[in-house]
Amino acid sequence: MSTFHVDLRKVVDDSYDVVVGYQLFDQLIKDIKNGMVGKLHKFAVITDSIVDSLYGRKIYERLLEEGYQADYFVFPEGEKSKTREMKAELEDQLLAKGFRRDCCMIAVGGGVVTDLVGFLAGTFGRGVPFINYATTLLAAADASVGGKTAVDTPLATNLIGLFNQPVKVYLDIATWESLPKRQIISGLAETIKHACLADKDFFIYLEDHMDDILKLDKTACEHIAEENCRIKYEVVMKDERESGLREVLNLGHTVGRAVETVSDYELMHGEAVAIGLVAAVDLSLKLELISKEDRDRVVALLDKAGLPTVIPDYIDREVLVKKLYTDKKVRDGRLRFVLQDGIGSVKEFEPGVFATPISEGMAREIIMNM
Repeated sequence: MSTFHVDLRKVVDDSYDVVVGYQLFDQLIKDIKNGMVGKLHKFAVITDSIVDSLYGRKIYERLLEEGYQADYFVFPEGEKSKTREMKAELEDQLLAKGFRRDCCMIAVGGGVVTDLVGFLAGTFGRGVPFINYATTLLAAADASVGGKTAVDTPLATNLIGLFNQPVKVYLDIATWESLPKRQIISGLAETIKHACLADKDFFIYLEDHMDDILKLDKTACEHIAEENCRIKYEVVMKDERESGLREVLNLGHTVGRAVETVSDYELMHGEAVAIGLVAAVDLSLKLELISKEDRDRVVALLDKAGLPTVIPDYIDREVLVKKLYTDKKVRDGRLRFVLQDGIGSVKEFEPGVFATPISEGMAREIIMNM
C-alpha cells in the first residue's frame, strides 16, 4: 500500500462590496466597464416574472447598449420556483445559449432570485462569478451578505445549496417603491430579527421610526439597509461557514421555516419568520432569558410593522410540530432553538454554542398557544 499526499492549502479572498443607494443601474455598468469581473464580457441576466419588466430587462438592454454579449432568462416568481428542477431548467437554457465558464451571472430580484442564481453560479462550469442586484427589502436584509445559496425541497426549505460569495452586491432602495406593501412588511421581519439578536439601539430605532420606514422615507430606508448589512457582516465575518456563531441568524427560523413550508408558501418568508420570532421569544420567556416586558416589546414591534404574530388557523399545529425536525439545526434527532437573551442579544449556552435543545413537548406547548 502507498499513500500520495495532495497538498491543496489555499488562501482565498472572497471580499466584496455592498453598494447601498438609489437607481444603481449606471453604477453597475460603470463597475463592469472598470473591470469588476475582469475581462469577461458575456453575461446571463436572470430574474423572475415580476422583476422582468421592472428592472431585469432594463439591465439586460443596458448591457447590450454597451456592447456586451448578454442573454436574458426569466423564471416564474415565488418560492415555489426555488427548486432543483428550476435550477436544472436554467442550466439547460444557459448551455443551449452557448454559456460556458467564460461568463458572469447577474441576479436581479429578491431573495428567491439571489438564492437560486447564487447556487446556479456556484455549480455551473464548476463555478462562475455572479453579481446580486437586490430589488426587495427582504433581499437587502437577508441575501445581501453571507453567501448562503440554496434551493428548497418538498421536505423543507434551503436544505440543498452551498456557500458562494458574489463579486458585488447592489441594494437599490429605489426599487422598493415598486414593491407591494405586503412585500415591504415581509422584508421587515429579517430587519427586526437583526435588531433582536444584535443591537438594542437599532431595536429602539425601529420602534421610533417604523412609520417612516413603512412610508419609505429615504433616510430611514438607507439607515436600515446599512444596519442590516453591518449586523449580518459582523456575524458572518466571524463564522462564514455556520459552524457556531452564525447560527444566531437563525433566530425565529426554526418555527418560521416550518410555518412557511406547512402553509404551502401562502405565507411569505418574512411573515413566517415573524411568527417564528414570537415562538422564540415565548420560549425565551419560559426559560427566563427575557422579561415579560421585553417579550411584549418584540411582539408589539412586529405588530407595528404589520407582521403576523399568531399561527393562521388553517395550519395544522401537529403537522407543524413534526415539520420542526427538518430544521438544519436539529442534532441527533433533537430540536434546537436560538433564543434571545434580552433585546439585542442571543444566549450563548456554551462557548461558541448559540442553540439549545428544546423538548418536543415544550415546543408543542408554545405552538399550541400561538
